[in-house]
Amino acid sequence: MSKQREKLFTDFPPVSTEEWMKKIIADLKGVDFQKKMVWKTNEGFNVNPFYRAEDIVDLKWTDNLPGQFPYVRGTKKENVWYVRREIEVDDFHAANQEAVALLKRGVNSLGFHIQKKDVTPEDIALLLHDIAPDKIELNFSTNEGNEVQLARIVVNYIQGLNLDPMECFGSIEYDPFRIILQEGRDNADWENEVVEIVKITIPLPRYRSILVSGNLFSDAGAYLYQELGFSLSHGTEILNKLVEKGIEPDVAAKKIKFSLGVSSNYFMEIAKFRAARWLWAEIVNAYQPSCTHDCPNKTEDICRCAAKMNIHVTTAQFNQTLYDPYVNMLRTQTEAMSAIIGMVDSLTVRPFDETFEIPTEFGNRIAVNQQLLLKEESHFDKITDPSAGSYYIENLTGALAEQAWKLFLEIDEKGFYEALRSGVVQDAVNASAEARFKALSNRKEILVGTNQYPNPNETMADKIQVNLSNECVDREVEEVPLKKLNKSRLAEPFNTLRLATEKSGIRPKVFMLTIGNLAMRLARSQFSGNFFACAGYEIIDNLGFETLEEGVKAAREKDADIVVLCSGDEEYATLAPEAFELLKDGKEILVVAGAPKCMDELKEKGIEHFIHVRSNVLETLRAFNSLLGIA
Repeated sequence: MSKQREKLFTDFPPVSTEEWMKKIIADLKGVDFQKKMVWKTNEGFNVNPFYRAEDIVDLKWTDNLPGQFPYVRGTKKENVWYVRREIEVDDFHAANQEAVALLKRGVNSLGFHIQKKDVTPEDIALLLHDIAPDKIELNFSTNEGNEVQLARIVVNYIQGLNLDPMECFGSIEYDPFRIILQEGRDNADWENEVVEIVKITIPLPRYRSILVSGNLFSDAGAYLYQELGFSLSHGTEILNKLVEKGIEPDVAAKKIKFSLGVSSNYFMEIAKFRAARWLWAEIVNAYQPSCTHDCPNKTEDICRCAAKMNIHVTTAQFNQTLYDPYVNMLRTQTEAMSAIIGMVDSLTVRPFDETFEIPTEFGNRIAVNQQLLLKEESHFDKITDPSAGSYYIENLTGALAEQAWKLFLEIDEKGFYEALRSGVVQDAVNASAEARFKALSNRKEILVGTNQYPNPNETMADKIQVNLSNECVDREVEEVPLKKLNKSRLAEPFNTLRLATEKSGIRPKVFMLTIGNLAMRLARSQFSGNFFACAGYEIIDNLGFETLEEGVKAAREKDADIVVLCSGDEEYATLAPEAFELLKDGKEILVVAGAPKCMDELKEKGIEHFIHVRSNVLETLRAFNSLLGIA
């Protein structure tokens, strides 16, 4: 059979890139190839419509195997990741019961977020009752100022169990710069704190104690190269200070853990994780960490294990939506797939309902099962680095790494901490977020259910729970205010718009007056219904009318507030003025769907409102809300 296949392949002569390009350009019929076919990414590089074997010839890592330095293809030979769930700890007994129940449902990593200020050894003993630290990944975080105390108690507790320290694994997730990024408050004593926590956790070699919260950049709206570049700068700043304070490079590097986000940019996210491991491996290798163990993973006594990046991933918060919240499940599923294919170490899937309520038992269970489906039914754990050799993903990996490295060098020259104090990092991320808000308004970025294909009949105002945030600020000392990251989700401006419609008690009726050219009227009716549904208006569609008079009569029978004229460009010159005359004495607002060549002439005749693909959806709908008396 294999020989038959070989014969079949010989029937197809090789085709050069030049021949492919010639064919594509011919098919484009004069349309510019660069404008039509090349994708200009937010990351600062272009993506071509096709890639070939010749495009990966010069990439240095393509011959490496999984588990080999510089770890582009993963730090392990197999694709094993920890299924993690987060637990907010207010009551230690209740949190323990929740944790034990999760372990029975397939979870093998727990993230305890402890709210109590003065944690005692008894609290931790209660929290970890019936939980084996040598079988389950345990991760701990707490409020600002309590991290050192928590680290000491956790280490003492695990040591007291007389377990093999090499079998116990997890983290104390202390990020010294989180307070700056989230709250704009300085942490002048961060150097001493990171050194102390690292020293405390040295007896547990597989416990990481310093967290690089790259997911904060992702959830603030950063582009992928920014999340990667700033995270590398963050980690390098910590590594530098630890080494300066006398911590050996191999120990210091093994104490740093990266928490990254993952968004819906499927292939780019896969490339991001591959690029992250590569760049961090090269950074750590520059410190020449020594290896004194009889370990096969070393080169000339240089520890290659220290260069392994430990990556925890949390699905995106920035792109989760309030309206049509079940779509969040779809987003997190593709995000989880990107993370797993990208060979991350552990993964948290956010519950779909956290945008409007404290996640329910149903929401939390689905979030766990999303990973279990990928593992147990789709067998994602049976294939290691399936993206390897993909001409597209390999090129994305290289291009993304290049852009992230440029940003890293810019920040590294100044120092990450000083870049935070001056606001350079925050300004860059917030500028990206603002650009994305604008792109969403213009539908250049899409959120299904929010600015595209919304459900106009859905209501959410009565489902929203307040006080969902759980911020803790406990310092009484005077601090210098610094800049902080954007905290708004991408959909928030649209949410505000639609909630205003709901709460006003006014639900405008939008009537589609479809007439003339069949194809155009149907297309424009669909577009217009989709457009106004973003504000929660009632959409009244129609198959078509023989005359304008018939359409206007039907609109008034439905008590329409807005009448959208849907027809062909060539027909608007006569139909639009006639419709305007028929409606001018009524309450209805006439809207023309499209941007016909005669638009200026129509405006001169008194027609003010046009919607089309270049319209700013958000600003246009805000204007209609104002016209209709919706605050």
